[in-house]
Formats: sequence, C-alpha cells, structure tokens
Amino acid sequence: MNIKKHIPNLITLLNLAAGLLAIIAIFKGYYDEAFIFVCLGIFFDFWDGFLARKFNVAGPLGVQLDSLADMVTCGVVPGLMMFVLFQNIQEDSTSVYYLTEEYFYMGFVPYLGFLITLASCYRLAKFNIDTRQTDSFIGLPTPANALVIMSIPMIQYTNDSEVLNSILYNPYVLLFITILSSYILNAEIPLFSLKIKEFTWAKYKMQILFLIGSLLSFFILGFVAIPLIIISYVLVSVISNKMMAKA
Repeated sequence: MNIKKHIPNLITLLNLAAGLLAIIAIFKGYYDEAFIFVCLGIFFDFWDGFLARKFNVAGPLGVQLDSLADMVTCGVVPGLMMFVLFQNIQEDSTSVYYLTEEYFYMGFVPYLGFLITLASCYRLAKFNIDTRQTDSFIGLPTPANALVIMSIPMIQYTNDSEVLNSILYNPYVLLFITILSSYILNAEIPLFSLKIKEFTWAKYKMQILFLIGSLLSFFILGFVAIPLIIISYVLVSVISNKMMAKA
C-alpha cells in the first residue's frame, strides 16, 4: 500500500474539516474562531497540492477533492459570514437599519450574502476546466476572497476607529462588498499565483516578496491589512501584466 499517495488527500480533508468547524463557530457567534479555522483551511489547501507534486501523486481525484473542500471553507463559510453580518445589523435595536414589522420585506437582504457562495462555486468549477489557470489565476482565488470577508468582523471587533466601524456596520457597504466580491471572483483579470510549487528564488521571487510584505503589513496594521493586501495583490498583478505586455 502506497501511503504517500493518500497524504495529500488527507490534508485536503483537513481543509474541509476546518471549513465545517468554521461554520459551527459562526453559528455560535465565535467569529474569531471561524477566522482561525478558515486560515487553517487555507494553510492545508496550500500544502495538499505542494505535497501531491512533491510525492508525484497529483491526479484528477485530488483536483476535484480540493475544489469540493474549498467550496466549503472558501465558499460556504464567507457567504454565511456575510449573511450573519447583515442579520446582526437588522437585529440590532439601536441601529437605524433595525428590521421592524413595517419593513419586514427587507428581511431578504441577509440572504444576498450567499451571492458570494454562488460566485465561489462558479469560480471553482470554471477553474477546474480552464487550462489557462495552471500556473496563474484569472479572477480572484476563493481563499483570498474568503480572507477579505472573514476579516470584516475581526476589524469590527478589534478596531477602535468609530468611522471605520460605522462604515463596516453599514448594510449598503456590505452589499457593495458582496457584489464586488462576486464579480472579481469571476472577472477576466489575470493574477499571479501565490502557490509556490518549489522553493526557488529565481522563479518565485515575486511571490516570496509579496508574502513577506503581506506578513509585515499584517503585523503592523492588524486585520485592516488583509483587504489592503488583497487589493495590492490585484494591483501588482495588473501592473505586472502591463509591463510584460510592453516588454
């Protein structure tokens, strides 16, 4: 029995397990734990592919299993998180957006958060059959998008800025983020891959420098850095693509 060929798939299942635990944490209101579980899932998502290539056991089963696990951790979880963020605003009696009987019809708004889940599902399915995305991405990867969404409650509860908190407690802002998130997941924007297949500086110096810069930004700015990092990721990719086109 070749144990090595099963190791990457077991790690992928750990990604799925982390996603399930994140869902439970959201239902219990433990958003910090949900954030940690999503980060763990993304960590496992990196290593399953790396080890599959390292052990030379990559195959179609691993590809499909990876997308199914990502669908939960990076699709269902952020959609549910956005649903809960909308719902919390409507259930806050001190909020101007408190859902009263007079405006009962606005009760559908939280469900718009699941547009992220639908867009993530479409993005993952498209990724599996898109031969252009073997060494790079087209559209924002679901793990990056999940980190942005999961960072919202973390920013709300750890940030002292009343202005920033009032912005993130605004349902119109959340709706804008939801729509933008759903769009950029499937937008025809080429982005460089953050997955490092082998630790060689010459080939992956952009990825390594970006990851180091991202870690430094997070340690300095905290959770506010996460959406800024993802915005930077898109901008760096666009600029890099334009420079390569001119060369």
